[in-house]
Amino acid sequence: MKDYLELTKPRVIWLILMSTGIGYWFGLSGVLDGLVLLHAVSGTGLLAAGTFTLNQWYEREADAKMRRTRMRPLPAGRIRPARAFWFGVALAALGFVQLWLGANLLAALLGLFTLLSYLLAYTPLKQRSRHSTTVGAVPGAMPPLIGYAAASGTLTAEAWVLFAILFLWQFPHFYAIAWMYRDDYARAGIRMLPVVEPDGESTARQIVLASLLLIPVSLLPGLMSMTGRVYLGGALLLGAGFLHYGLRVARQRTIRRARGVLLASVFYLPILYCLMLVDRVRL
Repeated sequence: MKDYLELTKPRVIWLILMSTGIGYWFGLSGVLDGLVLLHAVSGTGLLAAGTFTLNQWYEREADAKMRRTRMRPLPAGRIRPARAFWFGVALAALGFVQLWLGANLLAALLGLFTLLSYLLAYTPLKQRSRHSTTVGAVPGAMPPLIGYAAASGTLTAEAWVLFAILFLWQFPHFYAIAWMYRDDYARAGIRMLPVVEPDGESTARQIVLASLLLIPVSLLPGLMSMTGRVYLGGALLLGAGFLHYGLRVARQRTIRRARGVLLASVFYLPILYCLMLVDRVRL
């Protein structure tokens, strides 16, 4: 069971659940329905778990070539590929049904789009183009939309602001990972930006650009009266701190500086979400 759990990437799913909950919180217009929230979060979690499982099934040969991933259950031979495939399908199907019946059809369809775009667009593109990171950022930013749709049954400008924040946040986060493990990715034939352009200059530039754009976009909830002044001030400070780590990796393109960006990204998003939770303006 531990190996099956590892297929679902639980260390990543907690962030997806958090993002879904934030979307639900801002899509809510009346009294909080705890049961709908539970279905929205757990349904999204099941879909994400199924997606990650199917992704590992698809990439098992590439994973076997990388030091970071070669001991995962599939390349290590602890789980048969067919069992992993049907396990992923079952999880995804359960998640879709739970979102549909427990929340609404829009939330379920958004979840299905997330799965299909991740598996049919992002995953195969990783071995063909450095632009796979941009494509993958779309399904990666979908959880707030799913949560918002589960609460309201529609998508508004506020929902897309939450999407945009998560979309931009992913670039510094994943480019830092790609720089840290560029040799591994090269061995597996995965064309991440640091593999295609190994000097790291373009990778650092993308990290700085995304961190810079994230500052005004992260202020939009305050400017659109979704949140108050506490959030506005906190988001500005967080954005400036995140940009600081991006500028450091631009000056010194080392694994140590990339790890600093990664750690900053891990702290940035949960703190930003906490500010959103405590300072939401209810109209």
